[in-house]
Parts: sequence; structure tokens; C-alpha cells
Amino acid sequence: MQNISEIEELIKLISKLPGLGPKSAKRIVLKLVNNRNELVKPLANTLAQVYKNVVRCNLCGTLKSNLAGCSNCENTKNKFTKICVVEDIADQWSIENSNIFQGYFHILGGTISSAGNKKEDLLINSLIERVKKEKIDEVILATSATVEGQTTAFYIQDSLKDTNAKITKLAQGLPVGGEIESLDDGTLLSAFKNRSKLNSNSS
Repeated sequence: MQNISEIEELIKLISKLPGLGPKSAKRIVLKLVNNRNELVKPLANTLAQVYKNVVRCNLCGTLKSNLAGCSNCENTKNKFTKICVVEDIADQWSIENSNIFQGYFHILGGTISSAGNKKEDLLINSLIERVKKEKIDEVILATSATVEGQTTAFYIQDSLKDTNAKITKLAQGLPVGGEIESLDDGTLLSAFKNRSKLNSNSS
């Protein structure tokens, strides 16, 4: 392949995406270059708009447009009494696509033990505020079954001990070491249906 710096840089960037390596990145780049009018130009424009306008909500952690309010935590059409706490947005999307859970989401942005993450970066304080403000009956901890995920869940449980919310966690169906976004709908359904209570608070 001819050494073209722009192409090489694009291959390096694309190969950093999940599930893609250098070979897959080269095929994608070749497809883009051969269809620059249909793909490259609109893709570049869309990426520019995403970079400019899409931000993380500093209250609930989900993605939102800075041109509008957050459809997740500012949902006035539906008044929910449950809130599902997940590590990242991919987990939220997986649960939403399964149609298992109807309620609010709170996206931490990682775990306490994640590299570079501090407790104050995980929006736990805003979670406490939301639970109190929205009069949440149940907080479902849908963190992964990894050591980091469970450590984070225990920390959140302790942080919410002064609220009246019932704290539950996903149970059967969630394999040890499993991550939420990798689970199929049947496993997620089992995990939600068999969630267990973590504290003595009543709703």
C-alpha cells in the first residue's frame, strides 16, 4: 500500500475503535476513499456536529445535545419511581433495546477502580440528588459483575443509606465477571426479574 500519511493516520484512528483491527480499518478506509462523495463528506460533517454539539449530561451522565435539554433526566412526560444505575452509555442502550426496564437511567461513566476515575467523577452525588428530588422508590444497581463493578455498587449503596429508596442489584442471570452490554436480552430479563434487595429501607 502506498504510504499516504492521511490514509495511514485514518487507519490508525479507525483501528482504535472497538472490534476493529488494522485489517478491518484498512477495508473501511478503502470503502470511504472509493465513496468519498457518498460517505466521506457526510461522515465528516456529522462527526463535526457531534464533536461540537454532543456532550455528557452533568446530572445523569447520558449523552445529550448542548442545543437542547436532557431527555433522560428531564423527562416530564413520564414520571418514573425507579432509576437504573449503569457504568456507561453502552449499558444503558443495551437495557433500553431489551425493553425490560421502564424508568430513569443514571450513567456513572465508569467504576471507582477504573483507571483515571475518581469517586467525584462518577456522578454519585448527583445520583443522590436525583433520588431525593424525584422521590425514587427503587434504585437498581446494574453495574457489571466484576470486582470494580461490585465495589462501585457497594459504595453507591452506602452513599444512599440515608434515603428512603430501596436498593437492589441484578442477580441471577448475570455471570461473574460479566459486563452488561455483552448480555443477551434473555439474560438481562433474568437479571432484572431476580434482582435482590441490598438494604432494609422500604419504598
